[in-house]
Amino acid sequence: MKFGFDIDDTLINLREHAFQLYNTKLNRTVAVDLFHALDKVEIHELFDMTAEQGSQMWNRSLEEIYFTSCPPYPDAVETLQRLDKEGHEIYYITARPDVHGKRTIDWMIENGFPVNRDRFYYGMKDEDKVNIIKDLNLDYYFDDKPAVLETLRNQPIKLFAKSQSYNRHLDFPRITDWSELFSLLIGEKK
Repeated sequence: MKFGFDIDDTLINLREHAFQLYNTKLNRTVAVDLFHALDKVEIHELFDMTAEQGSQMWNRSLEEIYFTSCPPYPDAVETLQRLDKEGHEIYYITARPDVHGKRTIDWMIENGFPVNRDRFYYGMKDEDKVNIIKDLNLDYYFDDKPAVLETLRNQPIKLFAKSQSYNRHLDFPRITDWSELFSLLIGEKK
């Protein structure tokens, strides 16, 4: 089988990591429960920033957000390692900018994710991401972003939404914890 995965907020807890970094950088103590209640991807409003200020803060902090101690979600690494050991093809499709692509691959490997460099796609807008996903003829694809999942809705691919506060409205099968993937897949075959 061919499995495709978004990275940020699907396999790794990037937004919450960024949220914690913002608290530190801005010398703030915004409560994490406010973060978990957000109904949008962007986090800047929690820190009383405009969209422009939030975009600037995010872009200034990307290096630190991407390549410091951002944790994988529990069981994400082990689940993908098991898929790899069972002989499944694993593809990573991320909209991370080109400039961060090679380091992202290295970071994923350093953190234990099974990576085949020929199956790692980065540096594209969401529209291009959708086209790559279609062209790969994946059997399964996992993402957190509503716009990407909705665009793929009518494709012959089994889609899963990685549960996030901003995608609760989606009616796709959901994955809350990576340890449940194999039982979800068994349920799909029934």
